[in-house]
Amino acid sequence: VQLQASGGGFMQAGGSLQLSCAASGSVSRINAVGWYRQALGKEREMVASISTVDHRRIYGDSVKGRFTISRNNARNTVYLQMNNLQPEDTAVYYCAAGQRTIAHPDRVAWWGQGTQVTVAQ
Repeated sequence: VQLQASGGGFMQAGGSLQLSCAASGSVSRINAVGWYRQALGKEREMVASISTVDHRRIYGDSVKGRFTISRNNARNTVYLQMNNLQPEDTAVYYCAAGQRTIAHPDRVAWWGQGTQVTVAQ
């Protein structure tokens, strides 16, 4: 499985960005896909995940109500719509996928490359 992330960038506080993650290879092995982020000097944290089986979504507490994860099965692509961005959202965002869950970094089977999101006050 290969994960290709795109869509990061620079944004003013209150703005929006959308990240995309396209999966290729043995995509049938993926049952959960989503995003982690890691800010400078902090641990990697789960931002959002979506089940490929029942589309159940899980969000990190810090992004609930602002970020929305969605999936296009036909394109094997997952999206993260980030609204009302704040400076504390500044981080490298990583696409992640797993065979059961990605709720913990140890359960992530595949990582994409990171994409930088920077939010200025």
